[in-house]
Amino acid sequence: MTNGQYQEAVDWLFVQAPNYQIDGLKAYKPGLDNITKLCDFFGNPQEKIKCIHIGGTNGKGSSSNMLASVLQDAGYKVGLYNSPHLIDFTERIKVNGKNCDKEFVFGFIQKLKTLPEDILPSFFEFTTIMAFEYFYQQGVDFAIIEVGLGGRLDSTNIIQPLVAAITNVQLDHQNILGDTIEEIAVEKAGIIKPHIPIISGDETDTVKNVIRQKAELENAPFIDATTIHTELVSDLKGNYQKKNIRVVLALVEELKKLTISISDENIENGLLHVHQNTGFIGRWFEFSQDPLTICDTGHNQAGLEYVFSQLNSIDRHKHVILGFVNDKNIDEVMALLPENSEFYFAKPSINRGRHAEDYENLLQEAKIFYKIFDSVQEAYLSAKERCTKEEMIFIGGSNFVVGEFLEKNLEISE
Repeated sequence: MTNGQYQEAVDWLFVQAPNYQIDGLKAYKPGLDNITKLCDFFGNPQEKIKCIHIGGTNGKGSSSNMLASVLQDAGYKVGLYNSPHLIDFTERIKVNGKNCDKEFVFGFIQKLKTLPEDILPSFFEFTTIMAFEYFYQQGVDFAIIEVGLGGRLDSTNIIQPLVAAITNVQLDHQNILGDTIEEIAVEKAGIIKPHIPIISGDETDTVKNVIRQKAELENAPFIDATTIHTELVSDLKGNYQKKNIRVVLALVEELKKLTISISDENIENGLLHVHQNTGFIGRWFEFSQDPLTICDTGHNQAGLEYVFSQLNSIDRHKHVILGFVNDKNIDEVMALLPENSEFYFAKPSINRGRHAEDYENLLQEAKIFYKIFDSVQEAYLSAKERCTKEEMIFIGGSNFVVGEFLEKNLEISE
């Protein structure tokens, strides 16, 4: 198999199986019927691996990577399923920080062509069964499975995990999950299963109560991670990581109750070496020092509040590159924009990418200094040209903006 054949197969998959990240709502297939048929077709590999399930609006990617790093430091072979990818499809499925083998991906995509006609999987359903099968074939000790969207009807909800966590619940994907925090919390709490411990990382009583009530209904132990006090830190930067660390510590405690050996040293080292152990990038990622250039994939209102608040704490003039997808409420973003900044708005190069000309009236009303670009790279090159050593560049607003930037500018070693 050549790289060209691999890329051709992945491109075919994107075309054949609708992908929510690219195509939006029309690609979203809620419910477990398809994934159940898929798993049956492939021999139910998800039943042959030990899983940990992590959901939530923000922080599930960081939390799952931190936990993977801790378990790897303890000597375990760890599978990690995250989405979306930033640069290459294989980032979604990792074992001990190494991207899924391209030969496996190529071969597995060929099997899609042999599926019975009554199984029409979405892109996410197919990548989910691909992850289960890869982790089974690789003989992982644990598979950390990140929820794709929501929880109750998400494809990953077919697993019976050792323990589950909901990092937090914020307004996001309201067109799918519900208009209120309570409605979204019910969807997220759908991953709670009978007798399986559930970690809650949300600080609001409204959300805690929804999760606690579902836990009581399922006779599942409820653990409130917000009661944990710790001085431990991670190499994943961003003030919001303190909340994710508490969730990870609660998950570790539950795993230890299952006689899984994890030492305090494993926890400390694992948290400090997440980049090295898992290859995770995208959250408050320092791309360069000269000029200081930070990327962050935070993209909903709560995520952007955290990120822009941290930007405001940095005493430098900022060149802020932002881009959004079609379903983004730009009004909310305008109210959050960081101070002491000039802005570069760019269209992400995907179907759902939104050109800034569509919302330029809001930019004008915000009375900010801005420029509009056709691509993220054009915006970055312009910002880099204007940015002095005493200033900084920030790139964000969407996973796709960060992914596009990194693909163009980060040297990826094979």
